[in-house]
Amino acid sequence: MSQTVASLLYQDGTSLLYISSLFLFILALKWLLFKRKANQQYMLPPSPFTLPIIGNLHQLGLLPHRSLALLAQRYGSVMLLHLGNKRTLVVSSASAAEEIMKTHDACFASRPDLRVMTKLSYDAEDAAIAPYGERWRYMRSLLVQHILSPKRVQSYRAIREEATLLMMRKIEGSMGDPVDLSELLSLLPIGILCKVALGKNYCEGSGGKFRELLSELSALSGAFDIGDSIPWLGWLNNFNGINSRVEKVFRSMDKIFSEIIEDHIAARSLARSDEQMDAVDILLEIERKSSTDGPVLTRKQIKGLMLDMFLGGTESTWTTMEWAMTELVRHPEIMKKAQREIRSIVGNKDEVVVTAEDIAQMDYLKAVIKETYRFHPPGPFLLPRESLQHVKVKGYDIPSKTRVWVNAWAIGRDPCSWDSPELFDPERFLRADSVASTRDFKGMSFELIPFGAGRRGCPAISYASQIVELGLASLLHKFDWSLPGGIMVENLDATECFGTILSRKYPLKLVAIPATAK
Repeated sequence: MSQTVASLLYQDGTSLLYISSLFLFILALKWLLFKRKANQQYMLPPSPFTLPIIGNLHQLGLLPHRSLALLAQRYGSVMLLHLGNKRTLVVSSASAAEEIMKTHDACFASRPDLRVMTKLSYDAEDAAIAPYGERWRYMRSLLVQHILSPKRVQSYRAIREEATLLMMRKIEGSMGDPVDLSELLSLLPIGILCKVALGKNYCEGSGGKFRELLSELSALSGAFDIGDSIPWLGWLNNFNGINSRVEKVFRSMDKIFSEIIEDHIAARSLARSDEQMDAVDILLEIERKSSTDGPVLTRKQIKGLMLDMFLGGTESTWTTMEWAMTELVRHPEIMKKAQREIRSIVGNKDEVVVTAEDIAQMDYLKAVIKETYRFHPPGPFLLPRESLQHVKVKGYDIPSKTRVWVNAWAIGRDPCSWDSPELFDPERFLRADSVASTRDFKGMSFELIPFGAGRRGCPAISYASQIVELGLASLLHKFDWSLPGGIMVENLDATECFGTILSRKYPLKLVAIPATAK
């Protein structure tokens, strides 16, 4: 009897297992058929194989711009990733970037809601991170019309020259010892922006600490946040240090901004002309008038714009100069050509300051800067965009709410757009028979987009490029440069440190010898 019962139980258990397996098989088959039907309805871009839950997150690596450039060689310049449960379009060619930032610019003009970026930008109450709409238009117009207009940027000339001269004097004081050029170059745009935006250098005496704060802001803006890709795992940020770091750096920066604003309010009684007003003065005046006339500008939005100025106008600028000097040291013959041009135009007098009129004649220097933007774009990926509606790109269907990463680093090294893309060659921009000779970095040539393009292009192109030109021209005019301690050029460590800005992992330390000493 017991054997009969056991046999029945065994048979029933086997049947139950069989039925359950069949049920799961049918469910899986229906899901596959549904997915196949969806893919037939939409011609989605090619995509690498995805893993459960994490999707393609494991394929980003420590240097995502390089990892995704390699993937694009296999899957194409328009590639769809699934980062957790978030669709992300990765664009790696000039023609695809043009469709995103020109042909369908309005469709891709918004930003995704990324938790860390939103928090640091005062809940996206700024111009860089704000979603597309009337508020963003208003915030951007404040920067373009009142702070970064051609007339305003020209008015900052004396500030640029004074800060550059100060850097030169610090280098002269090195007396042939190795100079931490990374630190000095970082203090140059910070000092300029403090004068431009705040009216005085609030960083004097603590510039290194302020630089560390900006670097942490930039690092966190580009840090991987698991909650952005897999929302139900966002709680992990309480244990991996992301949340505490974000809160700490936000409180520190907010405290500085609040003190600066209070200082400016206290000084309102001082009569100053429009030319004497700094950026915070201008924004506070707009805030005062906005309560009765036109759109309202809040204190929170003023801080958001201040953050935009410091994040957008400092690290990307000093990183470009840092990479340019790295490549010039690695290519001494290119450095010598640049120095000959600069010294023939400016002369060799000790106290001569390189002027904007001098720089206008420096074609080779400008080619070096262009090549640096191509070879080392400040941001390896442009700030992420998000599609507002369904659209086709390169013949593929891109659903609404798809995030977009434009790989500026990969585009700058695309062999379809550049001859010998892995060679640092400024003269490609000077050869009459080279297609590169017609390209610029101001948003019209999609092969070279360090500042982006379209509605979301960086409004500070002229402001930043004038600092880079003056800084590099001055360094190359006044000094000859070499590696310290007999280090060979081929042993110079140029390891990258990934973030919103792609900087050097290790400081650039060089020996400066005054040119007149030779």
